[in-house]
Amino acid sequence: MYDHLLRRAKRRVYQPLATRTPISPNMITGLGFMAGLLAALLAALGLFKAGLACWLVNRFLDGLDGEVARAKHSQSDLGGYLDILADLFIYALLPTALALYHQTSRTWFATVFMLASFYLNVGSWMYLSSLLEKRGQGAAQSGEVTSVSMPRGLVEGGETVLFFTLFFALPKLSWLLFLLFGALTFVTAAGRVKWAVRHLEGET
Repeated sequence: MYDHLLRRAKRRVYQPLATRTPISPNMITGLGFMAGLLAALLAALGLFKAGLACWLVNRFLDGLDGEVARAKHSQSDLGGYLDILADLFIYALLPTALALYHQTSRTWFATVFMLASFYLNVGSWMYLSSLLEKRGQGAAQSGEVTSVSMPRGLVEGGETVLFFTLFFALPKLSWLLFLLFGALTFVTAAGRVKWAVRHLEGET
């Protein structure tokens, strides 16, 4: 919901680091992905503090790769594609790892509910992004620094980071947090569908 504001603050933090980072953006994406995999493994083992640390490293590197690409003028469609795929994989893997640790029916139900909301939400914004690009209203035209346009919603990147951090910080309440986050994500998807009906109906 506040990503457009957080993105500016994030760039002020990352830009000094980006100009001095010696490795490529795609390598940073890969390192972040490995940190996310390790976070999931630690969560499945019940090592939540260590898992939280790896999750925060994953998020830090996820923000750094794009800034390095811009600082070095090495932005690419492949980089943006790999970045979003890595994010989506980790977002699905971490709650599954927590469910594997808890092994309760309510946690599994909450996990399936939340992952279903992710599935719908990704479809609601990714295809909408492609339509906006097609109509000449994409990221470049709107001044966004991301590879594709990111239509706003109740749940965006900042809220996702907050909730996933809470999953690690409050593992005994993870099933309840899954349900809450899933419900908010469904509301976000519904809001984008409502926007699409109002703005895209009758257009080709």
